[in-house]
Amino acid sequence: MNVRRLAVVGVLAGLYAVLTYSLASVSFLPQQVRFAEALAVLPYLTPLAIPGLTLGVFLANLASPLGWVDWVFGTLATFLAAWLTSRAPHPLLAPFPPVVVNAALVGYYLAVILGLPYAVTALQVGLGQLVACYLLGYPLLRALARRPALLRRLRGEA
Repeated sequence: MNVRRLAVVGVLAGLYAVLTYSLASVSFLPQQVRFAEALAVLPYLTPLAIPGLTLGVFLANLASPLGWVDWVFGTLATFLAAWLTSRAPHPLLAPFPPVVVNAALVGYYLAVILGLPYAVTALQVGLGQLVACYLLGYPLLRALARRPALLRRLRGEA
């Protein structure tokens, strides 16, 4: 990986973590809308977003009240969602994997830890993801797709 690509990974990780920390009051637990999740569509445009988002989620989850569970399983959920997003067949489907994966996996461990019904936590996480990924992320994806110069930079190209 060259320096330019490594820088893109770092910027994406930092951006995710800073957005999450700055909006921490709505970024954790079941009734969350993590606005940084708007970035979850980026693997559709560049594979560099996969490690960038994964690292960013790990860093953001260091502040999670759930501790190591969120560090490990939240990070793994993001990695899986990012990998699936990178393989989405159409831009409209790019936000779908983060919604489903996070609703299922994060919803599950929140239900176990907090003693809440799984259906409730999965629905709460899924709704927050819908807001972040479709209402914010999809317009971001469309805007970036129309900016070739910015898209080349996001891909770590010259």
